[in-house]
Amino acid sequence: MFIFTAKFDKKKAVAIVLAIAVIVVAIVLLAGHRDRSTDGDGDRIAATPITVKSESDIADYLRSLGWDVSAAPIEVQQVVIPREFTEVYEEYNELQKAQGYDLSDYQGHEATRYTYEVLNYPGEEGRVVADIIVADEEIIAGDIQSIELGGFMVALH
Repeated sequence: MFIFTAKFDKKKAVAIVLAIAVIVVAIVLLAGHRDRSTDGDGDRIAATPITVKSESDIADYLRSLGWDVSAAPIEVQQVVIPREFTEVYEEYNELQKAQGYDLSDYQGHEATRYTYEVLNYPGEEGRVVADIIVADEEIIAGDIQSIELGGFMVALH
């Protein structure tokens, strides 16, 4: 017969619990500082899917990113993501990849583009819009752009 006895020392138990807590907090803090657009190897990761069931959901999403937008879209258009990307579309997809989207997953698929007027783009007096592309009730791409001659196009955030 084998008998094991241990003496419980409250000070040692508290020290062990505190040491474990410090390690857990350190891991959480370090993980929080990681670049969320890439995995540990530096490869791009997909954006968290955003499900939208209505035009107001899209407007709410844009507002959550800090954009003051029109209540309703100023344009809604059916689009087909090209089966083969031109150089211009490759550049557009690079912008999408930088924010976690990848349109190459949707080549040849139909989608809907919703365009909202952006009312608070800093330092811009011309007309600025937000385009959001949705397929199967999920945001698959988006951008902010000036529709003025010589305008610009930037990521959503």
